[in-house]
Amino acid sequence: MVADRLTDGVRIGQLLASEISGSEGRLRELALADADRDVDPTPDGALAYRVVRQKSIDGDAVSDETGGEAKSVDTEGDGPKIDPVAEVYVHPDRVRVEFVSAPERVADAAADARLRVRPKAVRPPRTLVFVEDGAQVKRVLPVFEAVLADEPRA
Repeated sequence: MVADRLTDGVRIGQLLASEISGSEGRLRELALADADRDVDPTPDGALAYRVVRQKSIDGDAVSDETGGEAKSVDTEGDGPKIDPVAEVYVHPDRVRVEFVSAPERVADAAADARLRVRPKAVRPPRTLVFVEDGAQVKRVLPVFEAVLADEPRA
C-alpha cells in the first residue's frame, strides 16, 4: 500500500485538467475554459477552470489550427457555442467539481465510482463531486463521460 497520498488541491486540479485535455477517448469533446493558472486554494474553494463541451455553430466539434481538437477555449467573444459541463474549484486539500448539467446522472456515476457526492440546492440544480486525492482523478472521468452520454449529440 502506498503511504503517501497526493492531497494538494492545486496539484489534483492540474492532474484532472491534464486528463481532460489529453483525452483521446470520449472526453475529447471537452475543453478547459477560463483557466486561472495562478489560482490559490481557499477553504471555500477557488475557481480554477471550467469544463465545457465545445461545438461550432453547425454542431460539429471545433478543431484547432493544427487539425486536432481545440482543448482550451475562451468563453468571451463570438466564437463557437460553449456548453458548460462543470466548474472545478481548488481547496487546500481537495478539488470540488460542480457539475452544471445532468445532476441525477452525475450523482449515480459518482456514487458508482465511490466518490463523495452531494446535491447543491440552486437553480438550476448542480451536483458536487469531491476529488480528495490524486488517485481519485481517474475515478471522476467516468462521471464526465456520463454527462456527455446524457447530452444529445448534434
